[in-house]
Amino acid sequence: MDIQPPLVELGTNQTLESSSSPVGDQVAIPHSTSSSTSTNNWGAGDCRSPIWAYLEKGELPADKWAARKLKIVSAQYCIYRGILLRRSVAGPYLTCVAGEEPGMLMRAVHDGPNGNHSGGRILAFKIKRQGSFWPTMVTDCENYSRTCEKCQKHAQSIHQPTELLSSVSAPYPFMRWSMDIIEAAAYAKVTSEEVEQFVLKSIIYCYGVLHEIITDKGPQFISSQFEGFCTLWKIRLNKSTPRYPQGNGQDEAMNKVILANLKKRLDSRKGRWPDELQGVLWAIRTTPRRDTNETPFSLVYGVDVVVPAYIEVLGVRTLLNPLRVVENEEFLHDTFDTINERQDQASVRIQNYQSAVTRYYNSKIQSRPLSVGDLVLRKVYENTEELNAEKLGINWEGPYRITRKVRNGVYQLEGSKGKPVPRSWNSLHLKLFYS
Repeated sequence: MDIQPPLVELGTNQTLESSSSPVGDQVAIPHSTSSSTSTNNWGAGDCRSPIWAYLEKGELPADKWAARKLKIVSAQYCIYRGILLRRSVAGPYLTCVAGEEPGMLMRAVHDGPNGNHSGGRILAFKIKRQGSFWPTMVTDCENYSRTCEKCQKHAQSIHQPTELLSSVSAPYPFMRWSMDIIEAAAYAKVTSEEVEQFVLKSIIYCYGVLHEIITDKGPQFISSQFEGFCTLWKIRLNKSTPRYPQGNGQDEAMNKVILANLKKRLDSRKGRWPDELQGVLWAIRTTPRRDTNETPFSLVYGVDVVVPAYIEVLGVRTLLNPLRVVENEEFLHDTFDTINERQDQASVRIQNYQSAVTRYYNSKIQSRPLSVGDLVLRKVYENTEELNAEKLGINWEGPYRITRKVRNGVYQLEGSKGKPVPRSWNSLHLKLFYS
């Protein structure tokens, strides 16, 4: 049985105005308005041409299965006053567009005066509700929305990690130190000489010569003077990637703890924070840590510190130990002889804790593979944000081009004019730019 092509199903008294969309504002659709239903100026590659030829002339492809598919697809279409229309499931007839028209529609709805830079699927549904249709509209709208430069630069920041967590542990106490500068007025312009004096007086003279310093790429740490100081003392200087890298995440986290305690002590006297800093550090050193179940003080000296609370409320140590000087001295000697075992047990607990943290961290990884030559956007920070933009500024800047892969998740960049970007950047703060 031969299937006859459906011609015009709209009645002679029915007009397009009577089948208008329930949406009030509609986009003007450019299309052919010829009164003849037998001719059109569509090209051979136009997706509407096969359907038009079948509905008007009954022409079918030579291939049997292509002809059957065209018959099924054409059942959803009709022709009215030289316009190809498609039936909608729950709305008016949709005008079929092709060629340059889909691009004009996407620009008008996405970027126009009434546009809200919506996502791909929402953009496609909005165009459909305004009375237009083409077969690949969802895919085309997603590609258009993805390549919109304004949408990319104002996109939300990405917080999911991109690479596996690399835990760092020290084989012996005070071997490795992580250093960072607290961003406060008193330390805003710390010089390399002051950093050297801090390492000498607060680390080497107190705990011995260290093996490695892990730090960000602040100017105080990457200067030739400080590098010469580390070379003199045979200290390895490990420069991690900027902006919360995995290598110096511990000192960044400790800075948060220090600042949180300072805020609670200062109240309205913000300028007195240097006077309170030593008290905050002492409180941290005498508080048990979750990863070791020990206080940092006890892992160094073998016993817990006597805190002021034990002076006000007398306990066994404050009552009996001062009266038993000889026994107390022998106990301290025995404690120092066995302190290495206590430190080894704490090291095992640290490794178990790091394994649990690594499993949790790695479960949230959202891989964003990047390659040399890719265009990327970089997260905006305080020193690169737009002047006076505040909350209206962009969240991503660029694009930049990747010139070298330092290691997994770490890349060297260059600007649009080929100027190299200082320092390497972690993939956590980069995302692919679509052009």
